[in-house]
Amino acid sequence: MSKFPDQEPPRRALLKRTAALSVLAITGIAGFTTPSVTFAAAMTKAQRDKMTPDDIIESFKQGNMRFREGKMQQHDYVAQKQASAKGQFPVAVILSCIDSRAPAEILLDVGIGETFNARVAGNIQNDDILGSMEFACAAAGAKVVLVMGHTACGAIRGAIENVELGNLTGLLNKIKPAIDKTEFKGERSGSNYEFVDAVAKTNVEMTIADIRKNSPVLKKLEEEGKIKIVGSMYHLNGGKVEFLA
Repeated sequence: MSKFPDQEPPRRALLKRTAALSVLAITGIAGFTTPSVTFAAAMTKAQRDKMTPDDIIESFKQGNMRFREGKMQQHDYVAQKQASAKGQFPVAVILSCIDSRAPAEILLDVGIGETFNARVAGNIQNDDILGSMEFACAAAGAKVVLVMGHTACGAIRGAIENVELGNLTGLLNKIKPAIDKTEFKGERSGSNYEFVDAVAKTNVEMTIADIRKNSPVLKKLEEEGKIKIVGSMYHLNGGKVEFLA
């Protein structure tokens, strides 16, 4: 990377550096095929509007690859915070579990201002989350709804084992239909993590179905090709985010 003139204002230099990297990303010279936030820049409306839902999903896959290989982008979060202070143009809204080991922004290597994020145990949908998703897509322009489950999920295990604890009981009851829907040959218990993971995957699929069923707004946007609603599973061992067909 060539040096900028000494008299170049630092902020302008950082933004120019980002713009240059974005060009490399778009052309594929830097090994990427879709635009992505790098260094000081926050996602702009022009960048977001140029991306299709498939572009965004591919950029997430590439970001997860960087995470797994330990080659994550060097985000300048202070500069991104400043750049996005007067406006935000996230590309996606992500519904994931509260598990401390599964922070979606890190797993997908995205920066400030790039994604809306909702987190709840067991990554289930409810009216408030649906309303938030509708705002993200219909009002704010996000183009992907990503539901992310993960392996060894405590909420899934709790549902399988019929855990009862205050308000948690009602939350786990929303996961239980996925237990009955899961086809599995072997021990169907919370101590069998292969079964837990199978239920977690079914739970993601059923959550997507519930989103389409319970949000005519999102369903219509998807039917018009303006957004995609997709599921994924994060594997704690290895760090891969597996996107589901």
